[in-house]
Amino acid sequence: MRVARFLVHSWVVTREQSEKPGETAVNAISQQGTLPDIGEKSPLLRILVVDDEALIRWSLVQTLSDSGHHAEEARDGAAAVRAVAEASQPFDVALLDLRLPDSNDLRLLSRLQRLSPRTQFILMTAFGTAEVVQGALDMGAFRVVAKPLDMNDVAALVVRAHAAS
Repeated sequence: MRVARFLVHSWVVTREQSEKPGETAVNAISQQGTLPDIGEKSPLLRILVVDDEALIRWSLVQTLSDSGHHAEEARDGAAAVRAVAEASQPFDVALLDLRLPDSNDLRLLSRLQRLSPRTQFILMTAFGTAEVVQGALDMGAFRVVAKPLDMNDVAALVVRAHAAS
């Protein structure tokens, strides 16, 4: 087992590499200068971010990467379908914008769920009618969140989504 500590902004992140290939976990995060006791493990997640707005996509990917997760991005529905279909292993969580240049309803969510049934989906929208929200939840989306998102809550949200799977 290999343990590594590295600096992310002003935080020290402790990662532990298991003997099993592909298994890594963040064990602790603390302010610089204080190395924590190794506590409960939070999994490093594979996350797909689907949004046509470049700044939102970048902000989400950066926030999740800074939290130790592996985040990939797609700018439209077609790119999301390709990313899911071509992934070497399924994404743990996907953040999916409802309105994209090539998709503006729940059909993309349905298609992605069929391609990757183990992935937890969080639908993001600035246009969340009660029907859309209920439809997404009925289809199995973990949550529907209103845009703009609070970046301080994103990492915890994806971990909760993964824990619910």
